[in-house]
This record gives sequence, C-alpha cells and structure tokens, in this order.
Amino acid sequence: MPSGHETGKHLDPLGLGNLFVVYVVWGSTFLAMRIGVRPGSGFPPWLLGGTRVLAAGVLLILIALILRRRTRLTTTQTWALALSGILIWVTGHGVLLWAEQWADSGYAALFIASFPLWAALYDAGIDRVRPSGRLIASLVAGFAGIVLLMLPELRSAGGLSPLVLFGLVIAPITWAAGFTIQKRHVRGVDPLVSAAYQHLAAMPLFFVVAFAAGEPTPDPIAEAWLAWGYLVVFGSVFAFTAAHVALNRLPVRIAMTYGYVNPVVAVALGHVVLSEPITVWTLGGAGLVLVGVYGVFRDRGLPTGAQVASAAAVRGGS
Repeated sequence: MPSGHETGKHLDPLGLGNLFVVYVVWGSTFLAMRIGVRPGSGFPPWLLGGTRVLAAGVLLILIALILRRRTRLTTTQTWALALSGILIWVTGHGVLLWAEQWADSGYAALFIASFPLWAALYDAGIDRVRPSGRLIASLVAGFAGIVLLMLPELRSAGGLSPLVLFGLVIAPITWAAGFTIQKRHVRGVDPLVSAAYQHLAAMPLFFVVAFAAGEPTPDPIAEAWLAWGYLVVFGSVFAFTAAHVALNRLPVRIAMTYGYVNPVVAVALGHVVLSEPITVWTLGGAGLVLVGVYGVFRDRGLPTGAQVASAAAVRGGS
C-alpha cells in the first residue's frame, strides 16, 4: 500500500526537492574526498572520516536542540540508527575514503553507483517479492551508463590492488544495507536527529580503526582543510539530512537513484572546474543513466505482490 507521501503516481514534492539536493551536493563530494585524502597533502582517511562525523554529528544535534526537535528515541530506533550509521559511514564511507587514496574519484563513483541495485535486491528479499522486469532493466541500464561514463578510468585502473577493489565492491553493499535498515526500522524521527545519531554512532569506530592502522598525525594543506569543511557542512549537515528526508518521504528505490546521478554531476563539475573533456562516452553514459533513473521512477506505479497483499489486508479490516 502506498505510504502517506506516495499516492497513485504522485510523489511527495518535499521528498523530490531534497533528493535533488542530494543529486547535486553528493555528486561533488567524490572530488572533495579525493582532495581530502591525497597522500602527502591530505588527511589519513580514517582520521578524516572520524573528525568529519564527529564535527557533523555535533553540529546536527546542536541545530536540532536549537530548533527544539525531539531527540529522545525508542530502543528500536536507537539500535537501528546505530547499526545503519556504522554500515553507511564506517564500512561504506570510510572504506571509500581509504580506497580513494589510490582510486580515481570517477572510478570510485562507478562502484558506488551499484548500490541502488543492492537496495532493490534487499527490498525484494525482505518482502519476498520478485523485482519487476521493468525495475531490473532500469537498474541494469543505469549501471551500464555508469560503466560507459567511466570507461576511460576503468581502462586505466589496472594497477589497483585486489584489496582496494574489494573495498570498492563492499562499500555500496553496506551503504545500501544501512539505508534499508533506516527506511524500515526508523519511523517518526526528525531527519536532523537521525542524521546526528548516525554520525555519532560511527565516530568511535573510525578512531579505533585509525589507531589500529597506525595513522600518523595529519598535516593537511589548505585545500585539504577546505575539502574537509565542505564534507562536514555540505556533504553531511545539508545533503545527508536531505537524504534522510528523501528516504522518509519517497520509496527506497527512488531515493537511491542518486547513486546514478552523482557520477554525472561529478563529470560535469570536472569539466567546468578542471576543464576535463566531455566525450561521446560521457554523453552516451549520461543518456543511459537518465534512462535508468526514469525507468525506476516509472516502476513505482506498478504494485508489487507485497503491496497488493497489504492493500487487500487493509481493505479487509476496514
């Protein structure tokens, strides 16, 4: 049965507006992360991640308190936010930061773009519903677009170690798992509050890993500090909160489509800021990405077996 924010073929405008923020801002964070962890001029990756989630978590909880948002959680909400925060930030974002010491930001985006597929598969497995042919085709088209978009980087990435490649594969799998847990088990929590708890829950593990890895005291250059500040303020406080709003007000498979759009934004920014060329590969990949996103949006109008059963149960009890 559609939620209160999705009726028929209509999607919640506030959810779509926040999803657009995520499309644009998170598309730029791949570049910021790459600048932030460049060897010799940036932060060690786990220390960057730990200080980022600490600063962002404190800012988010302060804003929530100033705005008089409810900060008390149930036991279920607390555990769900803690687990999803660790999956999203430590095994997702933290592993990505570590891998971007060697992997190009565009190449990393190629792997991260697979997480809408994982989210759709998680939903289908939990609900015991087979994904529709339209949804599968749309996800495949979107992923094929990312491959086409990033093909030059893919061809030049042969020097990456198997461990780095494994990290790039694991990051989107755990990221999608974290958002799926949040979507299903965190209800009625203000987006500022839920984002704050997720950041703060992940923070201790970042510092534990940094200590275990023997990361040195950071000595970042000014550009790395700017990248860190951008990740805290725009990547976390604004965009991560916007992602929470989108996830609360939109179907999970639609909220997850930012994984396809972010790399397109990253390529466009690279062209404007760094004069990176836009080739026929770029245009073809971007076209397939848009086809995939359109297909996922269209698929929302086709009820799954679980939705039909739920609607029938409600009608029977009314």
